[in-house]
Amino acid sequence: MKRFLLIPTALGLLLTTTLVIGQNTRFSDPKTVVTDHFWGDLYASGGNSFFCNTAFTSKGFVLTDGYVYPLADVRSALDCGTSRQCEQDNRYRQIASDMHNMVPVRSRTEMGRRNARYEDLGSSVSEDECGIRQSAQFFEPPGRVKGDVARTVAYMVDTYDLPWLGSSAVFKGWNRLDPPDDSELTRHGRIVEIQGNDNPFITNPERMERL
Repeated sequence: MKRFLLIPTALGLLLTTTLVIGQNTRFSDPKTVVTDHFWGDLYASGGNSFFCNTAFTSKGFVLTDGYVYPLADVRSALDCGTSRQCEQDNRYRQIASDMHNMVPVRSRTEMGRRNARYEDLGSSVSEDECGIRQSAQFFEPPGRVKGDVARTVAYMVDTYDLPWLGSSAVFKGWNRLDPPDDSELTRHGRIVEIQGNDNPFITNPERMERL
């Protein structure tokens, strides 16, 4: 269960950081962003894997940079061609460099959720050791990050005019079920400092209801 009260650190970040609502315009080199800013800055001191909540002190070989809104779906939406062709597309490079969409994920979890759509699968599908439910082409994240997923997807849909990766009603329900906690807010504040723009669905979750 997430806590509804913000710890002072998270609250301080929200109050003292200048929030700029808009797109990522600071970065457009995905590989450099991943190496220098995601692993080299945001998670320089370690952290917890996103879906499994496993603590780590360094990237190692079991973790990878994951994307809540998968880059394969970005390429499909932009219709920019193959991975190599899309890497030459400035719009794709900007979106693929957006740290609001990046999370540390176990490599095998990331591989297992490729091409999946987010959905509520219910108790008929068993959870794995991380609290993940998967069936065919559907993926249900653990309850503790359902809101995080919803607010990230909403940000990508609203900011970059991308399609929903599942029912918008499901994401809105997850947003209400799992409001931002101190961990999400602190992470968000650090990304704002590094990248320069806000995810307004984290600072104002009610905004999702208007999408």
